Amino acid sequence: MRRLVPALAQLRPPLPHLIDLARKTKVSAYIEDGSNRWPGVHRLDAARLYRLALEKGVNAPVYHAVGEEGVPFRAIAEVIGERLGVPVVSKSRQDAEAHFGWFTMFAGMDVPASNELTRNALGWEPQELGLLSDLNRPYYFAG
Repeated sequence: MRRLVPALAQLRPPLPHLIDLARKTKVSAYIEDGSNRWPGVHRLDAARLYRLALEKGVNAPVYHAVGEEGVPFRAIAEVIGERLGVPVVSKSRQDAEAHFGWFTMFAGMDVPASNELTRNALGWEPQELGLLSDLNRPYYFAG
């Protein structure tokens, strides 16, 4: 466990990691056709959900803090490529490891998630920008 804690402390959130990777490799990549999906939620929407869960009581075993049920990974790569002015390229499953390294498994995951139960149980509605609109803002790319 001691070895794991320092390793976890070095992990970066996925979007800044992908931006840094694109800067380093001079391409923004996705795997195969890039149709695998990532759920997304704005941090302010997630904060409102946590507040609602605490105020109303936690009755469900799991609440999904999902503002968007599935954003195609290719679309994420396209925003990064456009903002950095680098090509957006597809990597085969065989070539993905060389590009993404330890992040390959995450880059290839298809993890759509529904917020229907959460919305119904807590009356929560995401209100903030979606993942792609938020990602397309300058602060992700500063520095």
